[in-house]
Amino acid sequence: MSSRFRSIFFVLGLIAASTGPAWALTVCADPNNLPFSNRAGQGFENKIMEVMADELGEKLDYAWRPQRRGFIRETLKARLCDVIAGVPSNLEQVETTMPYYRSTYVFVTRRESNLAIGSFDDAQLRKLIIGVQIIGDDGANSPPAHALSRRGMIANIRGFTVYGDYGKPHPLSPIIEAVADGKIDVAVAWGPTAGYFAHLSTVPLAVAAVRPSLDGPLLPMVFDIAMGVRKGDDKLGDRLDKALAKRWTDIDAILAAYSVPRMDPRASAALPP
Repeated sequence: MSSRFRSIFFVLGLIAASTGPAWALTVCADPNNLPFSNRAGQGFENKIMEVMADELGEKLDYAWRPQRRGFIRETLKARLCDVIAGVPSNLEQVETTMPYYRSTYVFVTRRESNLAIGSFDDAQLRKLIIGVQIIGDDGANSPPAHALSRRGMIANIRGFTVYGDYGKPHPLSPIIEAVADGKIDVAVAWGPTAGYFAHLSTVPLAVAAVRPSLDGPLLPMVFDIAMGVRKGDDKLGDRLDKALAKRWTDIDAILAAYSVPRMDPRASAALPP
C-alpha cells in the first residue's frame, strides 16, 4: 500500500475515533411522559436506554412521538426506531427482551389518613372517593377500574386519563396530586407513576401494592416490563438481552432512584411480599 493511501486511511481512522460510535440505537419514546421519558432525557427509561447504548457501544438517538393509540404501528413498525422501552413482556405486536423490572398497581393514600388499604375487597373503599386511571379518549378501563366495577363501586370512582393535559410538563401527575390535595381519598395507579410522584409530593403519601396480584382468574395487577423490537429482529433482541443481564446493577439503581415499586425478588427497592 502506498504512503498516500496509508495517510488517507489514517485520517479516516482519526475521524471515526473522534465522532464516537458508528451506529446509533434509535429509541421511539414520548417527549412528555415523566417519569418514563421526556425530551430532556429526565425519565428513568431515558436513563436506562443510556446504559443500553453505552453497553452496546452505540450512539443513542430518539424518534419522539406522543404515546397514543397506534404508537407502535407509527414508530417501530414504520422503522422510525429500533426499540421501544417499557412494554409489557407479553405484548404481541413486538418481539420483547427479557423483563428488566416487574411492577404492580398500587393504592396511594395520605399517610395521615391511616387507611392501610391493600385489597379491592377492603370495606373502607365503599365509603371513599377513589381515583383510577383510564386509558384513551374513549375511557377504556385499566385493570383496577375493572376490578372496582366488578364489585359495584361506580358512583365513588373518579377517572384520570393516562394522557392527561399534554400541555403540562408531567401529564401523569394529577391522579397523585388529587390524593395530596384531598380531592380524592385514594388513588389506584400504575406503580412507576405512583411511586415517582408520591415521592415528590410535599404531602406525605403511602404507597401499597394491590393484593392479590391477580384479581379473579383473568385480571392481573402485576406486569413484567421489557423492551420491544420489530418482529424478526432477533439479533438486536439478543444484544439487548445480554446488555440487560450485564448491566442489571445499573438498571436496578436507576429504578430505585425513581421510586419505582417493584415485585422483583432481587430488586434493591422491591415491595415486601
